[in-house]
Amino acid sequence: MTKPRLAMVLSGGGAKAAAHIGAARALREAGIVPVHWVATSMGAPVAAMLAGGEDPDRVLERFLAVRRRDVLVTRRLVAFRGIWARSIFKAQPLRNVISRLVRPRAFHELAAPLTVTAVEVMTGVEVAFGAGGESAPLIDALCASCALPPYLPPEPVNGRTFYDGGLRAAVPLRQAEGIDCDAVVAIHVAPAFDELGPPVEVPPPLIAATDTAMGWLMAGTSELMREQWNRRPGSPPLIWLRPVSDRGATFALDRAGAYAEAGYAAMSAALREL
Repeated sequence: MTKPRLAMVLSGGGAKAAAHIGAARALREAGIVPVHWVATSMGAPVAAMLAGGEDPDRVLERFLAVRRRDVLVTRRLVAFRGIWARSIFKAQPLRNVISRLVRPRAFHELAAPLTVTAVEVMTGVEVAFGAGGESAPLIDALCASCALPPYLPPEPVNGRTFYDGGLRAAVPLRQAEGIDCDAVVAIHVAPAFDELGPPVEVPPPLIAATDTAMGWLMAGTSELMREQWNRRPGSPPLIWLRPVSDRGATFALDRAGAYAEAGYAAMSAALREL
């Protein structure tokens, strides 16, 4: 039986991006190698590892080894500077982690095409890097894709500065248009309107308000893009997976193992229906 040619679209979601790794394990067990990876925010480094041809189990081992103290290093005097602070956390620790997780240093070194997105600070335009997009150093593009305000400052790429791609499209479906495939699998672990109950983690009130507002905008954009895809004539079938809906879990690295299992279960169920 011919294996389906799948294009994978991975959302942001911080620690919840571990679900993408579990989904990749289900694909590997089914003998399916995606023809293209599209990703944003924390989904981008995960996609880079998987597009590099790495075994999902090894990818998950490295992901689970990351600790909060490795990534979340508070800027000196941030409390004193208040609203004048550039960001809450330093950018370099996250860059160091991404550089350790992702071994290739260029898009052309990957085994499969990869497209990642970020938002240009000066224009608000969603910019694609990699396959079908602008050429850029791989690690620079990945760091820019993850630069979520107010937690992290914008990242420079090719002489411009960028914020997290999820600000324009937490599930970057637009970048999957035109990919030659049998179906597009979108794995959505970013904020959505199905997030009910208390948050996993509660930041200070001003940060919580910012998170909530951005989350609503991301949720609305994701729903709209999904509807537009399904209405567009000639688009490949869209398989939409929502394995994780925890609220306020961006930095819940202690739950990453459970999120990976949820992604594995969701992808396995979807493959049984193909």
